[in-house]
Formats: sequence, C-alpha cells, structure tokens
Amino acid sequence: MLAASGAAGLVIFYLAYLVFVVIMWWMVFQKAGRPGWAAIIPIYNLYTLCKVAKRPGWWWVLFLIPVVNIVVAIIVMIDLASAFGKSGAFAVGLIFLNVIFAAILALGPATYDPTGADLPATT
Repeated sequence: MLAASGAAGLVIFYLAYLVFVVIMWWMVFQKAGRPGWAAIIPIYNLYTLCKVAKRPGWWWVLFLIPVVNIVVAIIVMIDLASAFGKSGAFAVGLIFLNVIFAAILALGPATYDPTGADLPATT
C-alpha cells in the first residue's frame, strides 16, 4: 500500500514538472514573438526553438541524429542565450540546468533581439 502511494506521488510530481516545463517554454517562445503553443507540439517545438535561436529551421532534423543532437543542442542553447542578450555562462546554465534557466528567461527581464546582429552572417 505504501509503495502504491509513493508511486502515485512520483507520477503527480512528474506531471507537475512537465506542466512547469511546458509553461516556461511557452513563455520563452512568446517572449521571442513566436506562438507559445509551439511548446506542446513535438518536432514543431524543436523547429521553433531553432528559429528563436536564429538557426535555420531545418536544424530540427539534426536533433534526430544520435551524438550530433548533443552538439546541436549545445549550439542552440548558446545561440538562445545570445538571442536574449545573455552571456556564455548563462548558456552553460541552459545546457546543464535547462528548465531552471528557461524559467529565468521566461520570468526575468531578458528581452529577445530579433535582429540577429549578434550572430555571424551565414552565406
């Protein structure tokens, strides 16, 4: 009986965590001028994340390739931090403590720079 209540508690905690994650990314996307509902659509949320990080939309495909996805995720998090005017240290936080630093982006005073002036031009 005790094990069942513990498992139920874990399920409730996990669902609350998932709701928190969706709300934070919803707010980050909205802050960047993208639709917030994109946070709940699989694949499209990766596309939107790439666009917010000022990377080509097709980069979402790279998230499907093992090992490459790790490198791409790091690059996208660095670019996401840069797009919101944050430092490299903040990017490290996004990489290792993603939900906490996404909450800081969503709830904090950070503003999105849509110009892309902070990233090198691509040909």
